[in-house]
Amino acid sequence: MEQTPYRQKEHLTYPDATMFEMLERIAKQYPDEPAYEFYGRKTSYARFVQRIETAARALKKAGVGPGDAVTVCMPNTPQALDCFYAIDRIGAVANMVHPLSAQTEITYYLNLTKSRLLLTVDLFYEKVEAAIRQTEQPVTILIARMQDELPLHLAALYVLKKGKDYLRFPKSPHRLWKTFLKDGEGITLPPASFGPDRTAVILYSGGTSGRPKGICLSDRNFNACAMQAREAIGEQFRTGLKMLSCMPLFHGFGLGINLHTVLIHGVSCILMPTFNSKTYADMLRRKKPNFIAGVPTIFEALLHMPQIDKLDMRFLMGMFCGGDSLSVELKKKIDAFLAAHNATIQVREGYGLTECVKASCLTPKYGYREGSIGIPFPDTEYRIVKPGTAEFLPAGEEGEIILRGPTLMQGYLNDPEETAKALRTLPDGKTWLYTGDLGCMDADGYVYFRQRLKRMIITNGYNVYPAQIENVIDSCPEVSYSCVIGVPDPRRMQKVKAFIVPAEGFVPSDETKERIMEQLRLHVAKYALPREIEFRAELPKTLVGKVAYRLLEEEAAQTAA
Repeated sequence: MEQTPYRQKEHLTYPDATMFEMLERIAKQYPDEPAYEFYGRKTSYARFVQRIETAARALKKAGVGPGDAVTVCMPNTPQALDCFYAIDRIGAVANMVHPLSAQTEITYYLNLTKSRLLLTVDLFYEKVEAAIRQTEQPVTILIARMQDELPLHLAALYVLKKGKDYLRFPKSPHRLWKTFLKDGEGITLPPASFGPDRTAVILYSGGTSGRPKGICLSDRNFNACAMQAREAIGEQFRTGLKMLSCMPLFHGFGLGINLHTVLIHGVSCILMPTFNSKTYADMLRRKKPNFIAGVPTIFEALLHMPQIDKLDMRFLMGMFCGGDSLSVELKKKIDAFLAAHNATIQVREGYGLTECVKASCLTPKYGYREGSIGIPFPDTEYRIVKPGTAEFLPAGEEGEIILRGPTLMQGYLNDPEETAKALRTLPDGKTWLYTGDLGCMDADGYVYFRQRLKRMIITNGYNVYPAQIENVIDSCPEVSYSCVIGVPDPRRMQKVKAFIVPAEGFVPSDETKERIMEQLRLHVAKYALPREIEFRAELPKTLVGKVAYRLLEEEAAQTAA
């Protein structure tokens, strides 16, 4: 028998505060509670705020002021969190970049934001150093080291195994993060309050035309998302509870839900710099987190972790899935797995885009409807329109999903044309975000995702835009033209495959593939690289002469079946 759906509040009150101020408020309430834990080393909320203030003073001493962009190219580590909130503390802009971005992508992000400071870990120093040689402005690299935040025994082990390879970095004029922090001693910080609707964060979404777009988000966007998410979850977040935070902070889901939502409600983050199944299983077993959130690939991997075969998981109070569609079949498998391990919950699917801080809709705690991605967050309105138009469609009819609410981005950085396509003011006088996704709504307001209108691949929860990869491949002299698609993959959900028609006079070979891959590694993020390249004499075409990529997708799906 279906339980009565959890009914969230329709409206919330959002304070005029920055992200740092929201964090500072909870730190004053619970100063001694752990804000985050990193490989067993805990940092209290009071100590966390002190660390942020230290980093903020150093940034101010370095000449960073309101509106200046500072690039954070980091995994989930304490230094990354300190730097992120310190940037917000002084009214600057956090330019969040994936550490696995290609060298030329990093250059592009730095030039787009005119960023002069970049924080990264020593592991990525050489790539970042090569990237800044092509920037339009001088950039100083700040190097964080993992061992600086590990307990002593783990730090020594890390240096022996991996850290020793990077001790020669950074090279002058670049700096170590821990020595950079000392520069701020004696510096006075201004009041923390800045306009909550200013641009505070820039996240990136690949463009359908091949050029990444910088998504401008405000303090209010993130704070509203955090408050809405807590209300939609329906659990009383409280001190003493823990979230296993493995989704990365350069990703809207990771930064908005796994970190900021958790931190401003007094819950402790168990930080994971990267995901691997062995470490994840170990964290579940040893730390017993109350909440876990991730993409479908993480939860699919959960089903195959022998380390937790006999783990009693009744400690779980919430499991949330986003970043990609959760199939009905996979949800059933995950729910069965949870039940077999004594958990009293089911996985709850959410939906959103980075353009609205990733989350804006969530399956109710009770009242799941098969195939639905849930009901909208408080103060968030969903409608279905005839694709690309302002024509609202009735319940049950399929069209493009559009939405509005306090989490909508300010726009794409320096790109008014793309902003105008995504954010549209309709005859009702309201501004709506056009998602590029097809779906429908039922009479009770449940939303159903069907498919994407935009050409996009999702692999391991990351958006990959084929046009960007095709542009690089087609620039190679060995190539006439190409087509990139996503093909089914049991571990990644989809993997990237490139079909290539060789240029006249070129014979396909392993050497040709490697030359093309070398070019791709320079321009395309590691997670977006093709896992497979297939040469063909020709590719199917549409009536207007374009490559019929959907036929290739259908062919790949049939092969995988």
